[in-house]
Amino acid sequence: MATPELSIVIPTLNERDNVPLIVERLNRVLSEIDWEVIFVDDDSPDGTADAVRALAQRQSNIRCVHRLGRRGLSSACIEGILASAAPYCAVMDGDLQHDETLLPRMLAKIKGERLDIVVASRHVGDGSVGELERSRVVISDFATRLGKMVVKADLTDPMSGFFMIERQAFATTMRSLSGQGFKILLDLFASAPRPLAFAEVPFTFRQRLHGESKLDAMVVWEYLMLLLQKMVGPAVPVRFLLFSMIGGLGVGTHLLTLWFTTHALQLAFPVGQGIATVVAMTGNFLLNNFFTYRDRRLRGRRLLTGLLSFYAVCGAGAVANIGVAAHLVVDHHSWWLAGLAGAAVSVVWNYVMSSAFTWSARPARADAAPPATAQRQPAPRRGVVQPQ
Repeated sequence: MATPELSIVIPTLNERDNVPLIVERLNRVLSEIDWEVIFVDDDSPDGTADAVRALAQRQSNIRCVHRLGRRGLSSACIEGILASAAPYCAVMDGDLQHDETLLPRMLAKIKGERLDIVVASRHVGDGSVGELERSRVVISDFATRLGKMVVKADLTDPMSGFFMIERQAFATTMRSLSGQGFKILLDLFASAPRPLAFAEVPFTFRQRLHGESKLDAMVVWEYLMLLLQKMVGPAVPVRFLLFSMIGGLGVGTHLLTLWFTTHALQLAFPVGQGIATVVAMTGNFLLNNFFTYRDRRLRGRRLLTGLLSFYAVCGAGAVANIGVAAHLVVDHHSWWLAGLAGAAVSVVWNYVMSSAFTWSARPARADAAPPATAQRQPAPRRGVVQPQ
């Protein structure tokens, strides 16, 4: 089968009921275009990936990338685009709030004007936020103002999740992307090595038909982390900053626990020190699991094995801390300089090793088109889209 001209990448989490509706609408509006749709599913409990595979058995231009052990809209979009060979890729949400009828127009525009990217904007022309709740509008407006701190392009809607990008423009930017949070468009513009040639087309935000919104406090947190990453990175990874901050909280936790065990409970100092160490490491692990490595969060049995791995990593880091500090003191360096050097070595060790072993990224499982034995219906008619 020839490489499609357009790939539509749709990240999903619990969108089972929306999947067949999306496919039906794409079939209707893209009948004149050689296209495929790639659903990138973060192991949805509702069986979204199974719904995609069932449709793929009947239509060969439907694909599923089933990700295990990690989540995140931006990283899902990146993996979906990388799984395609099409010269143009569109990104849409899986909740039917984006207007699929704009896709032919966006494709004609990006080709005809030789653009890097075309953005569907709610704030240009006759576009609008539709019937979006007032609280969501306020949050979106505030996030847009924050986003302009890192995006120099005159985008009216840097928070849009609906856009089309040319493959070479993505290829030159992809290694600089943070992959954090849920606003991949902002990440693309902030990470591009050169200004992207772009245009915007108006669209009206629609209401979700099925499922629930994914916007919560942690989504806002991830967005702030993306902004911070673009302001301080790549010299200092945001993960490392968060890891270090939580480590600082761990020091406070350690001292508080040590005081409580030795003064309030009247335990011997070695016992109190041991308890304080375990409490601090456990607290650090849980906070890092929830905040620093949210996209790789450990659950169930992996939470326990991850905790044991973190204990081992931090134990080795403590040995490195003591060794470096002792060596510097012997070489007649000041005690505080030796202490800081040992602590720095310990933090870097803990960060690097826990990223590699405790929260190691698990590879995605790609479920491509259906097996050859499956019965397929003819793919949509293909041709060349005419500019509108």
